[in-house]
Amino acid sequence: MKKKIERNYLEIYSLGDLIESDSPSTEFKIELIDPPNFQLNKFFYKNVGKKHRWIDRLTWNEKQWIDYTTNKNIKTYVLKKKEDLVGYFELLFHDDLNEIEIAYFGLLEEFHNKKLGSYLLSLAIKKSFLKKPKRVWLHTCSLDHENALRNYISRGMKIFKKESVII
Repeated sequence: MKKKIERNYLEIYSLGDLIESDSPSTEFKIELIDPPNFQLNKFFYKNVGKKHRWIDRLTWNEKQWIDYTTNKNIKTYVLKKKEDLVGYFELLFHDDLNEIEIAYFGLLEEFHNKKLGSYLLSLAIKKSFLKKPKRVWLHTCSLDHENALRNYISRGMKIFKKESVII
């Protein structure tokens, strides 16, 4: 069965354009995963993406995961509540363009609808601008969480491209 998917590409050009979300409480902390741990990326990819048809990497073997997560242009951050895993984002540095892509981003299902997505996105944008890129961008589609697009726009990101694809 074929399905039409709407995809939106969004960008933000400066930290000054960020409409930041407040921290939910001091129980939450963000951590850079260093050294990289492919098992964490794999865990989040599977668990965040299962309801949103993230399928590209499901066939990856261990070596592919290790190669990806140890690439110098990939940084993974994990949001925790005390020691519980909450969500994550992967930043992909496009050195040739001086841009950062928020490649993957999401919360585990039990943390949905608690205003944590806006907080996590604020952190992702802030961490991205530490590298002084000319822009930070991402894409989302109609398969993602129903609040995803609204969250990106509410944080100050602007749509720069739209497309429809059939899957």
